This record gives sequence, structure tokens and C-alpha cells, in this order.
Amino acid sequence: MTPVFYIVGPTAVGKSEIAAEVAQRLGVEVISADAFQIYRGLDLLTAKPDSATLAKAPHHLIGAVPLSESMDAEKFRAAAERIINRGTPVIVVGGTGLYVKALTHGLAPLPPADPNLRATLERATNGELFRSFRALDPEGAGKIDRNNRRRLIRAVEVCLLSRKPFSAQRTEWNETPVDNGILLERDRSELYERINRRVEEMFAAGVVDEVRAATDLGPTAEKTLGLREIRALLSGEISGAECIAKIQQATRRYAKRQLTWFRRQTNFQSLNLSAHRSSEAVELISKSASRVFSPG
Repeated sequence: MTPVFYIVGPTAVGKSEIAAEVAQRLGVEVISADAFQIYRGLDLLTAKPDSATLAKAPHHLIGAVPLSESMDAEKFRAAAERIINRGTPVIVVGGTGLYVKALTHGLAPLPPADPNLRATLERATNGELFRSFRALDPEGAGKIDRNNRRRLIRAVEVCLLSRKPFSAQRTEWNETPVDNGILLERDRSELYERINRRVEEMFAAGVVDEVRAATDLGPTAEKTLGLREIRALLSGEISGAECIAKIQQATRRYAKRQLTWFRRQTNFQSLNLSAHRSSEAVELISKSASRVFSPG
């Protein structure tokens, strides 16, 4: 079996840069597990790694599919496993928890999205979606993030198409503990400062023009963090300062959800980057990854 090591964590924690450094040091390749960096386009909005980072090691599943294509965890798993099955050791790096778990534990087969049903669900409010989900899957309703609209829509859709509770699908996962990875964290104040600064840099680099030029976005790409706010700016509904503040707030909330997911769903050892210089972190992670790539 091809050895795989995981580097996960919240947005803006510094995963991409560290993963590239570790991959370069160990002579392995990198697979991105990011639901939005996988798209070809919106490079600024999705905070794709810069060219210097990408040059340190071969990277996969960054800018790999058109914005019009719908993506989900099963499609990602299939694409990632095609790369892994070539036999080259890889580091999987990303913050999309379900994509990571699709690789570590597999996924129960789920019905594909139904365009007509999806269109109907898209017209519902979050409150309406949650009430529908609660009626279809009371157990699952107690665990789902009711503010995660994309997740709510998919959960209701799966219940209706499969005629089974969404939570029942989860019991079909292989629950064998997986510990071949690292969860990167930072002190909250530092992480939030990094998020705020990155959003400001994104705007300075021209993200508004990038969004203005983006066309033919599919249902998954439409969920890209910050897209809705920048469109509101372009339509004159909010000011530039309001737009930046809203995206910063939404990104901080997203980072918090990511951390909650990884702490609950993985057995990865945590590493607080606020307590280590970058070179120290790379050294520590390289040692952990080496034990996976060269056991014994």
C-alpha cells in the first residue's frame, strides 16, 4: 500500500507552505484536499499556494477542474486515489474535513446530486432546511452545523434520494483509528490575525476583479467563501470596508468549524505553530512523516 501522510488544519494556519517544505525534504509529492483550490480559477479568492510553494514539490488537485464542474467527497476520493495508486509516497494537505475522511476512512456510496431537487432545496432558507432535515433524520439533526448551508442541502438531498437517514450513511464508514498525520493549529489570536491579514492582501491583489471576471460557476464553486460578499460589493449593496469585514468574520467562523471537525474526526497529533519556528515545525513533521514513509 502506498504510504500517505496527512497535514490538516484550519484555513490560514500555514498548511500549504509547511507541506511543500516537508515534501521537498523527503522527496515526496503533495495532494491538495481543498474543496475550492481544486478549481481552475478564483486563485486569489481560494488562496491557492504561490508559484514558489508549488515549485518545491509536485502538487496535485490544485486548479484541476473547471469552475463549472460539481465536486464532492466521492469525486475527490476517486481522483486522489488514482494519484496514490501510482505508488509514489504522498502528503495529503488540506482543510476540507470530509475530503480527508473520504481518504482515511472511505465513504459509503451516496446518491449523486439531483439537479431538480437541488434547485428546489437551494430556494429554501437555512431554517427550513434544518426543519426538513430534523424530520427526516432526528439523530443527524443533533450533530449537524445548522449554519453550514451546503451541508444541510446535501444532507436533506441524501435523505430524500436514499430514503434513509443521513446519519445512517456515516455508520458505514470504516472507523479504524488513523494516526498518520498532523493537525496544525495556532493560538486563536494569531490565527485570526493571519486570516484578517490574508483577506486584506487578497483585496490588495485584485480579488474583486477576479470575481467580476468569473463566469459559468457550478453549484460547488458557487459556495466559495467570500464570493457572495464580493458580489454584494459589486452590486453596490455593501462598501469595500464592509465586504472585507464580512469575509474576515466568515473565514474566522469557518476556521473554528474546521478545528472542531478535525479534533473530533481524527486521531492526528496536534502541533501548535505559535510555539515553534517554521523550521522547527518542518523538522518535527518530517520526522513523523518519515516513520510513515520508511517504517522501521
